[in-house]
Amino acid sequence: QVQLVESGGQLVQAGGSLRLSCATSEIIYSINTWGWYRQAPGKQRELVATITSGGSTHFADSVNGRFTISRDDAKNTVSLQMDKLKPADTAVYYCNAISAVPWGTETYWGQETQVTVSS
Repeated sequence: QVQLVESGGQLVQAGGSLRLSCATSEIIYSINTWGWYRQAPGKQRELVATITSGGSTHFADSVNGRFTISRDDAKNTVSLQMDKLKPADTAVYYCNAISAVPWGTETYWGQETQVTVSS
């Protein structure tokens, strides 16, 4: 079964930067959309950013201008560059991939990576 493996989460001070990466355990063809989500303690999972196969990006208002998402289709990876981090960015982060298959779409989720921003 294909897995998404995340890396890069760690403790960082407010104002700092982190880069999260997500890779597939085996090749997934036709990934239409990559996404990053996060879930803070006591809160629902929320969308952070997405990037389509055409390169269009979308960001949550709370991270717009501070986070950048990029993808490398040759390597089946997606990255989330997080700058000017705030304590409110503290959460468990998940990557997500949606691929086109003959019967519709398949959705994959990463296991999680913890980002903690200290004030």
